[in-house]
Amino acid sequence: MKEQVDKAVEVLRKGGLILYPTDTVWGIGCDATNSEAVQKIYNLKRSHDKKGMLVLVDSADRAARYVNNAPDVAWQLFELADKPLTLILPGAAGVAENLIPEEGTIGIRIPDHEFCHAMLRKFGRAVVSTSANISGEPTPTDFSSISDEIKNGVDFVVDAVYEQGATGKASSIIMLGQDGEIKIIRE
Repeated sequence: MKEQVDKAVEVLRKGGLILYPTDTVWGIGCDATNSEAVQKIYNLKRSHDKKGMLVLVDSADRAARYVNNAPDVAWQLFELADKPLTLILPGAAGVAENLIPEEGTIGIRIPDHEFCHAMLRKFGRAVVSTSANISGEPTPTDFSSISDEIKNGVDFVVDAVYEQGATGKASSIIMLGQDGEIKIIRE
């Protein structure tokens, strides 16, 4: 696994795109702080929907670097989550401007996946995660259902052996407001 993690991190550091397994579905990823890399993902997916992209981090401490004044309940939710959970938090900070939607939020997830965790820890920054499909097409549930256009459109494809343990379905999404309001977007 170390060789795959090292290669993925090398590509991320150079502003490239990776196709990688997570604890949910396969993701297209890049350095979340690199606006040119983020734009490459929009181009590949034929999308400009900033709400369709979230970031993965290896810990709640790392997540705190990408938001200003997140509600305290966010950290409790990350800690208590027993299934994949994306939190949409106010006050996005420290990521590429073209990743932040008009309302200034950011979707953050801490994956429970050995490969992702090792990659994120070694990279040391947030990595974009968006489903491995062209916008409007169904989300692929496993590696074999990802289109060749996506596979050929990235700079590195992580070995499919690491998709073991993935749920094959997208994470739950909860939006938290600055004043403590909670809105369930997807269960």
